[in-house]
This record gives sequence, structure tokens and C-alpha cells, in this order.
Amino acid sequence: MNVVFYITGLLLVLIVGLIVSVDRRKIRYKPIVIMLLTQLVLTFILLNTKVGVVSIGFVSALFSKLVDLGVTGVNFVFGGLENEGEYVFFLNVLLPIVFISVLIGILNQFKILPFIIKYVGIVLSKLNGMGKMENYIAVSSAVLGQSEVFLTIKDQMDDISKRRLYTFCTSAMSAVSIAIVGAYMEIIEPQFVVVAIALNIMSALIVASIINPYELSKEEDTLTIESKKKLSFFQMISESIMDGFKVAVIVAAMLIGFIALMNGIDYLFEMLFNVSFQTILGYIFAPIAFVMGVPWADSVQAGSIMATKLVTNEFVAMLSFREISAGLSTKAVGMISVFLVSFANFSSIGIITGAVKALSSKQGDEVAKNGLKLLLGSTLASVLSATVIGLFL
Repeated sequence: MNVVFYITGLLLVLIVGLIVSVDRRKIRYKPIVIMLLTQLVLTFILLNTKVGVVSIGFVSALFSKLVDLGVTGVNFVFGGLENEGEYVFFLNVLLPIVFISVLIGILNQFKILPFIIKYVGIVLSKLNGMGKMENYIAVSSAVLGQSEVFLTIKDQMDDISKRRLYTFCTSAMSAVSIAIVGAYMEIIEPQFVVVAIALNIMSALIVASIINPYELSKEEDTLTIESKKKLSFFQMISESIMDGFKVAVIVAAMLIGFIALMNGIDYLFEMLFNVSFQTILGYIFAPIAFVMGVPWADSVQAGSIMATKLVTNEFVAMLSFREISAGLSTKAVGMISVFLVSFANFSSIGIITGAVKALSSKQGDEVAKNGLKLLLGSTLASVLSATVIGLFL
């Protein structure tokens, strides 16, 4: 039965992708098939082998320890402000991002992360036959996040073709930043966060290959990475601390605004129609969840969470999901967890447009023009990743 739903979920992504494709004749199906098979093998290894289980356990324990260490700094500054017995999300989940941001800064300072990202991308390009820069952007987006990744190719932005730009932006919106992975793991099961990060790299490339196919010449298929201005070690530490704090505050502000807005809309709908807005969204998205493989009994609640992520952001959806996950099947929990681990939502259109526009006004306008198509592509990538994991649950 899982195989049937994997096929129907895959067909959903393929059909929607083909409908909006700019040139179906140029679609190269060999790289798509290779990446689909790679996803299946990778997911099987991560979930069903001792090596995979141990690897996920190690990553989970690592981020758990990093969050705990981050909390020690938070407690030193804010100790005594917490209500006894209450769990304060900002202090326990968001502020530890500051410490993780510092670690990322150190790894970048000593060229460890750039080395890993570059050569993982090159290996992936050998596997799937797609461009070196396409694969580099897909991998680095999963580490650096959707805004920072474009800084590494800033001198080439003006020369990138419109179609390549779409692929880059789809990968960026389908990824997450490693700085907030620890925060995700505090809300949903760590194994699904790890699997989602790996799957989304390939899902974004698959969807972009269908919606926006193109061919690269050997001259175009180059990879040149610009380094950020070299800072002294302690300058880097200070900058990383401020970057992490900004992320924590921005996420907190968005949560305050979006959660209050969603509750306000729900209150209005319940007052006028005796049904919440999120329930309506759930019924709209329920068929999509069901086609992906979510059990029908869970499909309305799953659809509601999927829609919440789309119209707000992944944190708002994760917090809503945590409240209902105990009543859902194991399969539904795993699939929706994976679906939530990406930046595919309406607010990301503005974020990614601003990030590109800061480097190239011309390319920023192009991103803005294709904003809804980018959201569609990155959402389809999340659907594909969730469908893949559903095959193994």
C-alpha cells in the first residue's frame, strides 16, 4: 500500500510540475530518475539500517548537547525570569541559536564548512549529471540558509541565466539553515529533521528540473565561490553572536505576529461560520495529504498543518503540529514532520527576493516576478520529500 501512495504522490508532483513547466521538451529524465533512486536508498539507510540509526542518533545527540550548552548561556543572563514549571519557548528554543551560530562561524572561519559543502556538491553533480553550481547551491542552502547562500556567488549574480536563477532559488526555499536545526529538533522528532534536510536537497533539484528545464554548456558549468571578507577570529565571534541573536529575535517576532493573526482569523471564522479557518484549510489540503499517503483519518488535520506552514512559516506550523501529533498515526507524524522542515512559505518570497536584490537589482526583479512559481516549486519539493519518507513508515 505504501508503494501505491508513493506512486500517487510522485505523480502529483510530476503532473503539477509538467503543467507549469516552461519547456517540457528539454526535461532530462535520467538525472531525475537517479535522484529519485538516491532518495529511496538514502532514506532506507537512514531509517532501516544500523549505520543510519546510529548516524541519526549521533546528529540528534550532538544538536541536543549544543542546545543544552546554549541554554547555559541563556540561564546566566535570564536565570530567574522563567515561571516555575513553565516552558519558555524564546529562552529554551530560540536563544540557543546564538551559540550554534557561533559554532557555524568558527567552522566557516577555518574553511571547514566551505570545503565540505563544495565537495559534497561536486560529488552530487557527478551522480545526477546536473551543473556543479546547481548542486553546490542545493547543498549549501541546507547549511547556510536561503539568504546567506547567495553571498557566496555574489560576483556572478548578474551573469546567471533566468532559468538557473529559478533552480537556485527553489533550492534555497526548500532548505533550512543549520543554525535553527537544533530549534526544530526541540519541537519535532530529530530523525525526521535529519532525513528532511537530506531529501530536500534532491527534491528541490528534481522539481526545478521539471518546472524549469535547461541545458548547460561546458563553459557554463563552472563553480567559483567567493569568500566573505576575512575577519579576525574575535570579530567573527562577535558578528556570529549578533547574527544568531537577530535570527532568534526575528523568529520570535514572526511567531508573535503570525500566531496572534491566525488565532484572530480563527476567532472571526468561528464567530461567523462556527468553524475555524484552519479547519477549512485542512479540508482544502486534505486530498493532497491523502494522495501523498497520509491516512485518510489524519488527512484533515495534516492538511491544516500543511496549509498553516504555507501561509505563515514552519515554526508556527510546528508548534500547532506538536499540539495534535499525539493523536495522529506514526506515518502521518513522520510525513508531516518532513514536510514542515523547509522555508517554503509566502513570507520566504519576500526574504529571498530581498536577498537577491541586494546583490543584483535586475535578478531581484526576476525573482519577484516568479515568486509564486518559486513557492509552488519549493512546496512540491516538500511534498516529494514527505512522500518518500511515507514509503518507509
